[in-house]
Parts: sequence; structure tokens; C-alpha cells
Amino acid sequence: MLRRGLRIGAGVALGGVTGGAALGYLVVAGVALVVTGGRARHRVGALAVRLVALDRRRVHRYLGPSVAGEAEAGRAFRYLLARVPVGLFSGLLWVLLAWGAVTVLAMIGGWFIGRPLDGIEATPVTVPYLLGLAAVLAFLTVEGILAVGRIDRWTADRLLGPAPGAEYERRIAELSTARSEVVAAVDAERRRIERDLHDGIQQRLVAVGMLLGRARRLPTPDAKLAALLRQAHDEAAEALVELREVSWRVFPAALDAGGLPAALETVADRSPVPVVLDVELDARPVRAVETVAYFVISEAVTNAVKHASASRVDVLVRGSANELAVTIRDDGLGGATPDGEGLTGLHRRVRALDGRFTVDSPAGGPTTVEAVLPCG
Repeated sequence: MLRRGLRIGAGVALGGVTGGAALGYLVVAGVALVVTGGRARHRVGALAVRLVALDRRRVHRYLGPSVAGEAEAGRAFRYLLARVPVGLFSGLLWVLLAWGAVTVLAMIGGWFIGRPLDGIEATPVTVPYLLGLAAVLAFLTVEGILAVGRIDRWTADRLLGPAPGAEYERRIAELSTARSEVVAAVDAERRRIERDLHDGIQQRLVAVGMLLGRARRLPTPDAKLAALLRQAHDEAAEALVELREVSWRVFPAALDAGGLPAALETVADRSPVPVVLDVELDARPVRAVETVAYFVISEAVTNAVKHASASRVDVLVRGSANELAVTIRDDGLGGATPDGEGLTGLHRRVRALDGRFTVDSPAGGPTTVEAVLPCG
């Protein structure tokens, strides 16, 4: 605590010096601008910026971490104007503290050598009275110095810090970035799982199926063993099909290989009902946008088949440099609720990229799902 108080006191003392320097600068700068008719404003502004940078280092070192960045000339002038009264008051407090300390020492020294200061004799009444008064005044002055340190720091934060609302905007931008990074991390993990399934478990199941197929072709007199081998071979084939379906739902390899059009063609091929694709892209979207668009379309097609009893699904995709818009319309029963589990998940994915997601599904159909994703 004592060390911190001494550091603040030193910062306030230096603030008195910089306050005087600010006053001198403003006087000289005003004269220079008047004499040159404003032609020297660039040099005057550059000097103001340097003075503010110097004082910012003082605040940062002695009064606590200060705001980052460099103040432009206008803000530098305003800060220096505010620094003049604060700095001069800082110097005044230190002068009072030094004057009081010298006075007390001179009085005590005069008592010891027999030459009382201003004729004030050392008596049982005057000694405690004057020393107590000196202690109170010293305490008030020190508290004033600490308070000026807080004012000094507040002035720097207020006049050199971000504009009102800028901190909230910065935080919102950070949260938006973090949200997008989470989506990207989830998609990257999906890719990794898909590769592990394809290169690991799937290959082992293929090998098991091949071995069982070879075992079935061997001559065996045991009919029960032949039946078990046939059943095991069929189960391995079905497990492989299901694994491929799971792998595709986790993340389609075609999306990385051929982009969104190729992945959507696979969605249409796998759908038990006709899926009509109309895709026009000016350029391939960024990976995050492409991935979200794919899952929106894939999930919407799946919902149309499973829950709406649709017999046809139309998919419209339009992509430009600014945004990617997808529309999925089916001729099913309708009645889909935007707060349903599947649609809520899609809404969250779209919102994570600051996109727009709407669902129009009146009873009796048709159902239209739309998503607009910014590409910038």
C-alpha cells in the first residue's frame, strides 16, 4: 500500500510538471497559429500528439494501465487543455506539502537550538497543538494528492479512451467473431470425425465383409455354420451402409471435393422423393457459409420427407459476392413450427453467421424455408 501511494505521488508530481508544460505549449501554439495564420497547425498538432503520448506513459507507469492507441490532434488538444488545471493543482499540492514539511522541521530545529520560529516557544500546549495541526494538514494534503491521481487517471481514460459505445461495439464484434469461430471449430471437428469413420471403422468393416464373403465360398459340411456366416456377412454389409449414412450426415466429403453444387446433387440422389435443384453461384462461398447452407438444405429436405409427407422438394440457391440465399419449398402437409428441434438448430447455425432464417408453413402446406447468409 505504501509503495503504491509513493508511486501515485510521484506520478502526480510529474503531472504537475507536464501540466505546466501543457500550459506553456498551449500559449506558444496559440501564438504560432495566430502569427502564421493557421499554416503551422500540422506541426502544432504533431507536437500535441507527442506531448500526449509522453503524458500517457506517465499515467500508465505511475497511475495504472492507460488506454492504448494514439490520440489524433483534436483529442490531444482537448486533453492538454484539461491537463492544465489538473497539473497545476497537482503542483500546488506538492508545494504545500513541501512547504509544510520545511516549516515543521524549521520549527523543531529552532526549538532545539533555542531560536523559536516566529517567536513560538516550545510549551506543553504549543508542541502537541502545532504537531497535531501539522499532521492533520499533511494527511489532508496527501489525500488530496491521491485524489488528484484518480482524477488524472480518469481524465486520461475519458479524453483518450474509446468514444462512448465503442467498447460495446468492440465487445459485440469480439462475440460475433468468437461465435463464428465456434461454428468453424464444430465444422472442422465434423470433418475430422468423417475422415476417421471413412479411413478407420469403414475400412475395417469392408475388410470384415470381404473375409466373411470368402468364408461363405469355402466348402463346409455344416449347414448351421454356413447360415451363420451368411447372416454375419449380411449384417456387416448393412452396418457398412448405415456407417456410410452416418458419415455423410456428419459431414459430406463431396462438399470439400466439389463444393455446394456437388454436395446438393448427392442430397438429391439420396432423397426418396424428387428434389429439383436450381443453383446459381457467382463464386464459391467461403467454407463456413457453404457448410451452413448445405446443412440448412439437407435438414430441410429430410424434414420434408419424414414429417411433411412431401412428394416434391424445390431448392433454389443464389449466391453473390455479398450474400448467399437459399430457399427450400415442398408440397407437403405444412404445419412446421419454427421452434421445432430441427428448425431451431438450423436457425442457430444461420444466426451464428449473422444471417436471416425464416419458415413459412401454413397448415396444408406448402412449407418454405429461407436462409440468407452474408458472405462479406
